[in-house]
Amino acid sequence: MNPVLKLILEGEPLTTAQMGEVLGMSRDDVDAELQKLRDEGVLLGWRPVLNPDFDGEDCVRAVIEVKISPERDGGFDRIADRISQFDRVESCYLMSGAYDLLVVIKAQSLQRVASFVFEKLATVAGVNSTATHFMLRAYKEQGHLIARPEEIDAKPAVSP
Repeated sequence: MNPVLKLILEGEPLTTAQMGEVLGMSRDDVDAELQKLRDEGVLLGWRPVLNPDFDGEDCVRAVIEVKISPERDGGFDRIADRISQFDRVESCYLMSGAYDLLVVIKAQSLQRVASFVFEKLATVAGVNSTATHFMLRAYKEQGHLIARPEEIDAKPAVSP
């Protein structure tokens, strides 16, 4: 793996000068490597991983299973691209199994999620059905366990 990319993925946020110091590279070399990663489409961006329980705003997160009919000459890609363009969509994945796409969204309320599904998602040509699942509690987010200090002290280390 590219050392600059590895440092970004595994380390704390650093300036390019700090990255260069850690990696034994000049700041200009790090800047050039970052630009190369952007140009190649490897590095799409980075941001801190936030605890969804404390992200500063009241919101509802949902995953939506979407069954679609693939388009001639476009397959699933064109429909997935259309769905991915909606601002409310955080992630969209082509899946194997009982449904075709898995769409992750965030909204201010259950009603706004429902409105998105029936006003936007269900009206996309090629969408056959949807099944919405609301996220009730997060235990791990992007590889990070979500610690709940009040629960850690309340539970015994070993169950009887």
